[in-house]
Amino acid sequence: MLKVKNIKKSYGKVKAVDGLSFEVKPGEIFGLLGENGAGKTTTFRIIMGLLDADSGEVTLDGKKVDYSMTDYIGFLTEERSLLTKMTVKEQIIYYGILKGMKEKDIINKLDQLLEEFEITDYKDRKIKELSKGNQQKIQFISAIINDPILLILDEPFTGLDPINVEMMKKQIEKLRKNGCRIIFSSHQMDHIERFCEKMVILVKGKVILDGYVKDIKNDYKKKNIFVNGDVTEKDFKDIEGVLNIEKQGEDIVIKIKDNSVTDKIFKVISKKKITKFVEEEPTLNEIFITKVGEASGK
Repeated sequence: MLKVKNIKKSYGKVKAVDGLSFEVKPGEIFGLLGENGAGKTTTFRIIMGLLDADSGEVTLDGKKVDYSMTDYIGFLTEERSLLTKMTVKEQIIYYGILKGMKEKDIINKLDQLLEEFEITDYKDRKIKELSKGNQQKIQFISAIINDPILLILDEPFTGLDPINVEMMKKQIEKLRKNGCRIIFSSHQMDHIERFCEKMVILVKGKVILDGYVKDIKNDYKKKNIFVNGDVTEKDFKDIEGVLNIEKQGEDIVIKIKDNSVTDKIFKVISKKKITKFVEEEPTLNEIFITKVGEASGK
């Protein structure tokens, strides 16, 4: 298990990480979210032993994370970190050897992954000759070539089209099933909802929301009701607890503060011809924007 316990890190007077704690079990994907500058990169560096926290501790399977543990960790950075004049094969051998692997094992694993990503023809091509999407695949391969027990993914789907996103999702799911602990960071909340069971949101290094994704969504009282039929926005504007009304295509979308407002809306439409009445949970994207905005004073 990865345990991050009350880590703090400051740069001068700026608190980059302020008392962050969480755990990631084998076979679990954990979401670490926040705006740019929230403290995610500092957290990643502390977890990997590249940066010392001012206080707190990080352990992986009960051991302090230091250079003796880095061979078991994979990291996909948001920024590309490939050596573009190298061939794919040279690049992956280089990273694999840094992780303590034998060249024969690296080649065998590389061939397998290139086939699964449908880019076997690129093995002897230089990185700079590949598209951005294929470079992202190679960067992902470099992060998992050592079969890590801990994998940090920072915006892993950057530059990928929907087909290639699905390929990478399958690889992530495969790693999870094999017991890898995965920390997942993305600004695309639908990916967080798809993968992560638990999550933390940081604002200026401080936790403003954490817990199981399903509980976070249940606890967020605001919901959206979609109505279609013989009604207009004016029918709902005077109902207490209605926060916003807007038109989306043929639907009227009514944002309500909590479930108590649903009955009031239903009474309005009960005598009208209605073809659609759907109450939906808020999206994680909506919760993120609201909570970050509240914490930032926006």
